[in-house]
Amino acid sequence: MIDMKNVHYVIDGVLAIAVVILFVLHFTGNKQAGNSSKTSISSVEEFTSNLPVAYIDADLLLEKYFFSIDLNEQILKKREDASAYLTQQARNFQSAYESFQYKLQNNAFATQQRAEQEAQRLQQQQQELQEMEEKMQMELMEEIQRLNIQIRDTIVSHMEEYNKEKHYHIIFSNGSSNTVNPIITANEEYDITDEVIEFLNKKWISK
Repeated sequence: MIDMKNVHYVIDGVLAIAVVILFVLHFTGNKQAGNSSKTSISSVEEFTSNLPVAYIDADLLLEKYFFSIDLNEQILKKREDASAYLTQQARNFQSAYESFQYKLQNNAFATQQRAEQEAQRLQQQQQELQEMEEKMQMELMEEIQRLNIQIRDTIVSHMEEYNKEKHYHIIFSNGSSNTVNPIITANEEYDITDEVIEFLNKKWISK
C-alpha cells in the first residue's frame, strides 16, 4: 500500500518556498533616494524604532487560508481513493492466490503445465499490482508538487497586491514548515499573520 508517511501534504513547506524572504517592490522610492545623504539622527532613531518589516506565521496561515484548506482536502481525497482502489486490488489478488493454493493442494489442475501457467499468471498479477502502487504514489507526489506551486504562486501574487498599501520592505516567513526558520525571536507588533489571512480569504471568497 502507499506509505503515506512519505507523502507531504500541501501545508508542508509551501511557505518555505513562497515567502521565506519576500522582497516586495522597491526598498526605497525615488524620492527617498534623493534625500538619503541627509539622514538625521532623529530620523534614524524613528526608522529603527518601527522597522518597515513584518513576518507571517507560515503554519497558521496555511492552516486557516481557505485555498490551502481546499487543496489539502483534494490531496486527502486523492489519497483515500488511491488507497481504497489498491486495497480492493490486493484483496482480489489474495482471493485468486488462495483459490490457486486450494486447487493445487487438492490436485484440481488437469495437468502440471496448467498449474504452472496459473502460477505464472498470479506472479504477473502481483508484479502489476506493485507497479500500479508505485505509479499511483508517484502521481500523488506529482499532484502535491503541482498544488504546492499553485498555492505558492497565489500567495506571492496576493502578497504583492497586499503590500502595495502596506509598503513593507521585507516580509519574512516563520514557522515549523520552514526548513530553516529565519526568525529566532520577534516582537509581536511585526506579526501580520491574522491580517494577511483575512486578506487572502477575502480574495478567495470573492473569486
